[in-house]
Amino acid sequence: MFRIFQLGLCVLGLIGLAFSQTGCSSSSTQESTEQIVPHAIIINQVMDHHSYSRPEEARVTHLEWDAHVDFDSRTITATATYTVEAAEDAERILFDTHDLTVASVTVDGKDATFNLGAAREFLGQPLSIDLTGTAKEVAITYTCSPGADALLWVEGDEEHQPFLFTQSQAILARTWLPCQDSPGIRYTYNAQVQVPSGLMALMSAENPTEKSADGRYSFSMKQAIPSYLMALAVGDVEFRGVGEHTGVYAISDLIEASAYEFSELDALLHAAENLYGPYAWERYDLLVLPPAFPFGGMENPRLTFVTPTIIAGDRSLVSLVAHELAHSWSGNLVTNSTWDDFWLNEGFTVYFEQRIMEDVYGRDISEMLVTLSYQGLVDEVDAIMDVNPDDTHLKLHLQGRNPDDGMTAIAYDKGYFFLRLLEETVGRNTFDAFLRGYFEAHAFKVMDTDGFIEYLNAHLLTDERQRTAVNLDAWIFGAGLPANCPEVKSRRIEGVDAVLIGWSQGLMPTEQLPWESWLYQERYRFLSNLPDDTSADRMAELDIKWGIGSTGNNEVLFAWLEQSIRSQYQPAYPRMRQFLIEVGRRKFLTPLYKALKETGQLDLAREIYAAARPGYHAVATGTMDDLLGPPE
Repeated sequence: MFRIFQLGLCVLGLIGLAFSQTGCSSSSTQESTEQIVPHAIIINQVMDHHSYSRPEEARVTHLEWDAHVDFDSRTITATATYTVEAAEDAERILFDTHDLTVASVTVDGKDATFNLGAAREFLGQPLSIDLTGTAKEVAITYTCSPGADALLWVEGDEEHQPFLFTQSQAILARTWLPCQDSPGIRYTYNAQVQVPSGLMALMSAENPTEKSADGRYSFSMKQAIPSYLMALAVGDVEFRGVGEHTGVYAISDLIEASAYEFSELDALLHAAENLYGPYAWERYDLLVLPPAFPFGGMENPRLTFVTPTIIAGDRSLVSLVAHELAHSWSGNLVTNSTWDDFWLNEGFTVYFEQRIMEDVYGRDISEMLVTLSYQGLVDEVDAIMDVNPDDTHLKLHLQGRNPDDGMTAIAYDKGYFFLRLLEETVGRNTFDAFLRGYFEAHAFKVMDTDGFIEYLNAHLLTDERQRTAVNLDAWIFGAGLPANCPEVKSRRIEGVDAVLIGWSQGLMPTEQLPWESWLYQERYRFLSNLPDDTSADRMAELDIKWGIGSTGNNEVLFAWLEQSIRSQYQPAYPRMRQFLIEVGRRKFLTPLYKALKETGQLDLAREIYAAARPGYHAVATGTMDDLLGPPE
């Protein structure tokens, strides 16, 4: 899959600075005359600025991981034993680490010399291990930090056991596992994990469905994956099968609701396979995590992690599951080479998600979702254009920056509209055949933007007139939304907008709103488009009549709380405070705290954040610290 180059062909970024002596040697300690910098990785001729590893020298192909999870110390102690492939004249192998304490290293069973280099912001430290081109196996025994950014240790209480989960994307796997943490480097793995008795361990692998009496669990992932898809969760969870190849894990309080909410997993899976080919990962299960999970979902192979905030009781928020399922093809099967090419994961996935939703629930529903996405995309493009127009390109340039900076609506929704334009240009049947062939041709491989353009022009846009009509440069390398962005129309959303105008202008009484007949997308559209100057009295009218603050749909609740903040509708504030403390999903947190800040309520925002922050994942606290200022 990856070409192994001779050292002389590709040694970049070496500068003559002393290696920091934060590491040690199993056999002897010696100074290095160079400092490893993270701008040297070439994978299929594509540079990855966010990894120290140099696969052209030596790369990993398989991992045996033996780990002990300690809730008391909030650490994982483990031995990571990698099978490696090295160039004939290789002298070392490089791993990415971040706040790991390395106890020992062996190469082919013998003590080896190793060094930990100087730490860099968000990139961590390079771990350099001496080896020769004949080396076959590297074993690293280590302990991760209690504050490892990938991990969230959720405290137990009188009713619930403690819970641990990881979030490795984009470059956080290195905080709990020494690895070659680039999306272009894949490996298979087996694992043995010891956890406290009474808890179940789960990974992005073949998983148990019953608890082990002794807390010892074994895992196998036979399909090669990149490090950002390494995942571990430990908790008091149960399993329910909902289909022949699908099921749900959740704590006992949520297992029945989860099984009901996601009972249509098989239908989603079959719809996806009918579109773009066989599912390559054998099973598709969900794990419902604690509400502190910072995302809606994470597409860990075989076991998608999801937030409990999508459990609405009416299966209305399953589009998120369709999105994560779609990643089983776009992202997990064909992976972006680097984080500069993130749109190749997410733009394809949003397009695939919408096609699944259309197939299972009808075009009315899918077009409502697209219309809402378009509104959010336009708002985000406007905001980014004021700061850094280059960040509205599909092809990003994130060197020297945290790759999380690229995880915006641009990759997701601008990417979607580009692919929709391709579909509308060549016709759906032709485009479907192209995508199916794309996934088949590049299964378990990586793709970069230039490579995709080459493949696109060779297999789809073979007519120069089509290329001109699409204008690839404007979409992929240009700022903002091109003029030929597809138009989306939803009759139901247009109806909501008409009602909103009438209600806002006082022409329609609150009692006459068709609230009860609206789907959640319509309710969300109404609330999210209320004028910022909507008075608290008018919010009270809605609250008294429709009891919106008690809704079980968190998307609707979020839109209600955001407008309540902007209207300073005080009766909603206790629910807002509770929501911000209990829910760690960054999609919700950022707009709510931002609304408090922009309406002169920064002190209140900081007060709530101080109480909530210990329960947030590092992905969320990093964003909130930037928005509100670090805690005192």
